[in-house]
Amino acid sequence: MAQKPSIPKGTRDFNAVEVAKRSYIMNIIKERFELYGFQPIETPSFENSDTLMGKYGDEGDRLIFKILNSGDYLKKVSDEDYTSKDETRITSKISEKALRYDLTVPFARYVVQHQNEIEFPFKRYQIQPVWRADRPQKGRFREFYQCDADVVGSTSLFQEVEFVQLYDAVFTALDLKGVTIKINNRKILSGIAEVIGAQDKLIDFTVALDKLDKIGEEKVKEEMRSKGISEDGISKLQPLFSLEGDFGTQVESLKSILNTSEVGLKGIEELEFIDASISKLGLKTANLQLDVTLARGLNYYTGAIFEVAAPEGVKMGSIGGGGRYDDLTSIFGKPDTSGVGISFGLDRIYLVLEELNLFPETITDATKVLFINFGEKEAMACLQAVTNLRQHGVKAELYPDSAKMKKQMTHANRRNIPYVVLVGEEELNSGTYTLKNMKTGEQEKLNIQELLSTLK
Repeated sequence: MAQKPSIPKGTRDFNAVEVAKRSYIMNIIKERFELYGFQPIETPSFENSDTLMGKYGDEGDRLIFKILNSGDYLKKVSDEDYTSKDETRITSKISEKALRYDLTVPFARYVVQHQNEIEFPFKRYQIQPVWRADRPQKGRFREFYQCDADVVGSTSLFQEVEFVQLYDAVFTALDLKGVTIKINNRKILSGIAEVIGAQDKLIDFTVALDKLDKIGEEKVKEEMRSKGISEDGISKLQPLFSLEGDFGTQVESLKSILNTSEVGLKGIEELEFIDASISKLGLKTANLQLDVTLARGLNYYTGAIFEVAAPEGVKMGSIGGGGRYDDLTSIFGKPDTSGVGISFGLDRIYLVLEELNLFPETITDATKVLFINFGEKEAMACLQAVTNLRQHGVKAELYPDSAKMKKQMTHANRRNIPYVVLVGEEELNSGTYTLKNMKTGEQEKLNIQELLSTLK
């Protein structure tokens, strides 16, 4: 019995319409990346495991897809390894490669590996798929595309300012109004951890805090307690859970909370610079909003952190994110190279545009005219016209077989081709083409120039 075809959960096939819509988003993002001076690169779909492991925190590491070694992948596993039942120990012996989890860590590896060829500051963009062994749900897939832009080799906060502008430029071009760019600073989170006496639990603290909008205040507090953060420290966090007001009001409240933390106050200073710059430059579509609970749960962020929320009323996770990472390349042997970058979540942006009906109607336009095939002689005359039309940018094709006319017309209808051309004995003798509008049923005889003019 033949096996029923299927694909892994969290992956998808895309039909022609879906590919056209995805390409529409990617092309807009790509155009804005290049407008802002970013250059394209590509990296392999899989990396050495030690390139990826340990860069995303414990939660991220668990979501990395490992690739079994080729051949006898068990040969490096000893009896002692088997009996230890140590998952990490065994995995490191049977899997030396893994599918990339994101594009940022491979980019850091690329920068170090090619540092003698790169002119710094280096602005790159990358549009490629990534893989995560996550639980599939709406807007969350195991295979999905990321669209990243990063700058390395500059500590200037003007880079963060430009990234806010870049987000705004892309969402303006997509006509996606009401997007919120949430911003925080890792130094502020470090300062808060310092004030509550939890410096040694910064990662645990930020991972828990980052879940506030998903699981609520009480669950976050429970998770912090389970990680060993004291009740006194948690009580000092209370003002954070009720922080309200505009950017300036929240900053003033933070200053009072962090008045004893030098690193925390430095983070506030950086946020104030970005906010003041954006206030002067203005945004067309997006809103910039301070969210002090934003942590993104990743080890490598050291400064500004971004996360983009869809317009109010659209139930969707973040549709973009990023931040400043001042020491990411040091793990690959190149210290003191500051970087900052953002990412667009292509798949989630697609779902948002679909829900809000924001894709242009013309986006799925494919073949504009189908030439009906009445036989070999007629087909050759049609193919000459098709060639001419294509040279002038008209999407045209010839039905390949001289099938019954009803079948060919049905084919055109099912593919939503707006025009068909009929070339029979009469048209061959007069050098004309009968053009039929499939929507209205109207027909007219045209010469090649008239045909071209009508279809263009």
